[in-house]
Amino acid sequence: MKLEGEIASTPTVPTVFQGFKLPNDGNIAGLLKVQMSKEMLREWYVKRKETIRPWATFFSTSKFKQPISSKRLPRRVVKNVEYFQSNYLFVFIGLFIYCLVTSPLLLFAVIASLGICYWIVVRNTDKKLTIFGRQLTLAQQYSLVGLCSMPVLWICGAGAALFWVLGASCFLIMTHAVLYDIESLVGPEEDSFELTMEEVV
Repeated sequence: MKLEGEIASTPTVPTVFQGFKLPNDGNIAGLLKVQMSKEMLREWYVKRKETIRPWATFFSTSKFKQPISSKRLPRRVVKNVEYFQSNYLFVFIGLFIYCLVTSPLLLFAVIASLGICYWIVVRNTDKKLTIFGRQLTLAQQYSLVGLCSMPVLWICGAGAALFWVLGASCFLIMTHAVLYDIESLVGPEEDSFELTMEEVV
């Protein structure tokens, strides 16, 4: 049996390199944009709650003692901040809430700003905000709300409240960190060998 015929060879077209294609059509801003959600807040709260120390231990008056020497003072402060960092954070949050509750005008301004931000999130799910024919991103809308809210918050006393919260928090936290005897809980650190010299008379 004899087979005859010609095999037609298709010419190979060299492929032209068209560059690297980035995911999401090169929209890096869309990839890097992170929106804080309820799940993230809940996860952060659970993690802080797991690392919080018992409040009975935190407020135990029997543990408040003066440091033995000035050399041990910085070490005690650092160890207290590491051990009670979640407790100190909740102290700051408690002072911040107390400051808002005791100044109703400031509380109303903060609630109004947060309400506008929530309205922006709900609105953006249906339709983007357009100003002068240009669509604004969610971050730009938040920035606009922040710029408009700053004068109102300043008039309501947000600056004085912020300085009061920071000052009261630093005072209470540093007082606790200086006076609390953390060595009785976690044990004293082994001091490095120090050569002491005494003057011979």
